[in-house]
Amino acid sequence: MILTDYFRYPRDLTWEYARQCGIRHGVIRLPENAEFDICNLFHWQKIHRDFCDFGLKPTVVEPLPNALHDHIKAGDSKRDESIEKVLQMLSIMDQLDIRTLCFNFMAYIGWLRTDQKVPQRGGAYTTGFRLNDFTPPESPAITHRALWDNYTYFIKAVLPAAEQYGIRLALHPDDPPVSQLGNVARIMTSFANIQKAMQILPSNFLGVTMCQATYHMMGENLFQVIPALKDKIFFIHFRNASGNKNDFHETFHDNGDLSMAALMKLYADCGIHVPIRVDHVPAMTGDKDLSGYGTTGRLFAIGYLKGILDAHFISYC
Repeated sequence: MILTDYFRYPRDLTWEYARQCGIRHGVIRLPENAEFDICNLFHWQKIHRDFCDFGLKPTVVEPLPNALHDHIKAGDSKRDESIEKVLQMLSIMDQLDIRTLCFNFMAYIGWLRTDQKVPQRGGAYTTGFRLNDFTPPESPAITHRALWDNYTYFIKAVLPAAEQYGIRLALHPDDPPVSQLGNVARIMTSFANIQKAMQILPSNFLGVTMCQATYHMMGENLFQVIPALKDKIFFIHFRNASGNKNDFHETFHDNGDLSMAALMKLYADCGIHVPIRVDHVPAMTGDKDLSGYGTTGRLFAIGYLKGILDAHFISYC
């Protein structure tokens, strides 16, 4: 496995914690402000150099910047302009040897939780989702058919460039994996639909982000899904949770529904060697970020992940 962590830019405390935990590779979120031009190689080089100088090699870009992806998913008047920028982005990633792009296809409503203070052991908190507590926001409507059409348009437009530049496109499932949120449809909500997404234009450069707890919330059996997708798993979100797609919450990585040690052994048995990062960590004492991307909680999660890898003699870097 390639151990990574999730980093925003500019540098913050998570960079230091990760290096102190032995992390040497980065999943980077690109700046989303007027000062950063996604088509400007110089802007990318500055960010890349800052990470590398700190001892973190950018390995995955996550997410595909919303300023582009929102138009692509909606299929609106700025879609083609946004896709052109994605193509330039892939060229720059190739020049900087960043080989994986994590993207999703959740239009209008992305990653969603209805509660950010679900009590956990010792006074920690995690996030949770309960469909009965969801209040639909004001947003345009979109149908399942329109989403599939927009996804197909996007994949056909960018996959040839991804193949040309050697960039792996890793599709993240919808989280939560429910088929409808108000008037907004969701499509990446089952293993069958993920397979459909892979088959629209088969390629060695189109695969998945195995967000393991999300697949579990779909009601899928990970011990069947992971072997079936083993050649398509380009990136792993190491995450645990408890419940079902209509009512669930994150947990500490050692006390959710999933057997994390057994899953790591399964990845190894399937010959999967890809970037992996801890995800949706608990907010522990002192953490101000309650979204699952705080600082202290990731220390536990990274240590737990490394302990599992060592216990199973799974190599990592």
